[in-house]
Amino acid sequence: MVDCCPRRKGLHGRIKRFSIKGRVYPAILPVENTKVNGKVLLGITDPELDILDSFEDDEYERSTVNISLIATYEKIQAHTYVWVNKTDPNLYGDWNFEEWRQLHMNDFLKMTAGFMEELEGPESKPRVATYESFFKEGAEEEKKPPLP
Repeated sequence: MVDCCPRRKGLHGRIKRFSIKGRVYPAILPVENTKVNGKVLLGITDPELDILDSFEDDEYERSTVNISLIATYEKIQAHTYVWVNKTDPNLYGDWNFEEWRQLHMNDFLKMTAGFMEELEGPESKPRVATYESFFKEGAEEEKKPPLP
């Protein structure tokens, strides 16, 4: 779905990405005097937003925020997904995109593809359940002794 939309680099003030204990994806929360660089997806349709809402599940809420496009300095409004539990004790430090890209991106993309397949099925699971199932299976595979 992400490949279908034009993307622009954007800057959002007063938001911080946090790491979440036991998760490979970040939480974002409003924090004064901070900025986050990211990608702005343009032209997302309402049905695509519904899919994103399902993917972000109940851990996030969709919010409208002001973004500055880096190339043009144009200010636009965009949707983002903010972590619901603002006092979550599992939040810590800064989330590192480059570390995620190197260590977790491939597995995360596989999990996302699994979510999309589940979404199309008659008994789809929420994204959190898909995530936990996928990464639990991966951890169990790592614990198995190698075959002779």
